[in-house]
Amino acid sequence: MVDTMNFKLTPGRLLAAAIVVLAFWIVQDFTQALLAAGVIAIASWPLYVAFRARLPRSVGQSSGAAIFTVAITVFLLAPMAFACGALLSEAHALLHSLAAADSKGLPDWLANIPVFGPWLAAQWEHRLALPDTLSMLTEHADTGALLGWAQSLGQFAFHHALTLSFTVLLLGFLYQEGGSLARDLTAVLRQAIGDRAERYVDVGTRALRFSVNSMLVVGLFDAFAAALAYAAAGAPRPLLWAAITGALAAVPFLGYAAVAALALELGMQGTPTTALLTLLLGCAVLLCGDKLVRPMVARGGVRLPFVWVLMGCIGGFGALG
Repeated sequence: MVDTMNFKLTPGRLLAAAIVVLAFWIVQDFTQALLAAGVIAIASWPLYVAFRARLPRSVGQSSGAAIFTVAITVFLLAPMAFACGALLSEAHALLHSLAAADSKGLPDWLANIPVFGPWLAAQWEHRLALPDTLSMLTEHADTGALLGWAQSLGQFAFHHALTLSFTVLLLGFLYQEGGSLARDLTAVLRQAIGDRAERYVDVGTRALRFSVNSMLVVGLFDAFAAALAYAAAGAPRPLLWAAITGALAAVPFLGYAAVAALALELGMQGTPTTALLTLLLGCAVLLCGDKLVRPMVARGGVRLPFVWVLMGCIGGFGALG
């Protein structure tokens, strides 16, 4: 075993450390991109190795890394793009329902909802008592505020598109040079902390891969369970909404947006019982996925008690995104 007390800070090591710190400071705005690319590369490395072994020898390492990067990017982004596109389409239909309610007044079923119905009726009577009040408020909206909101939205979209592009480029680099980077990192850790370095790297790698696997398993579980729940509640197009819910549920707490959107749409269509039942069953499915399935799958990577795995999953997603 290497004696860690013999590890000395030479000028060369200090210079290397300073360069690394400076590099991270320069790209600090892209920290999430660095983390995302690293997580994806480590989690999918066994798949990349198997893919690379099946490629013809005429395909170079750079070409193989580029092909696999495109494939994994499509695999990760396609479900999310589908879910967001479907939600935007449903939001368009919801706006039409709101416009109809603006001209006809508050729907009777909404006013008759227990507990919240009288409050909603009072708020509607106080703020939107006259027909077409919502349209008039929209016409007299502050143009400057709308332009500022649109500019902020554009900056948000541009920043995330740039971050996504940087993540994809970095991911291709990691696939191409991942083997040598892993060996160099293990060698540095072995020199710093001894023979335990390989064990630490192995535990960290397995924990990360099982965490990512838990995201995929939860997405599939929520999709199948939500299809059954929506069908039992009598919601229309249960398979479509289950696919949206499963795609969004891979990210913790994001699946609730799909359940809320479906419940709101059903409510605007005048079926409050179906809306309430869909909301309750959908939230129950998501709770089971996040609080039971995700920690159970993630626990396979590291033998920790359930509560610590749960805190790690939820806390890690909350801190790092």
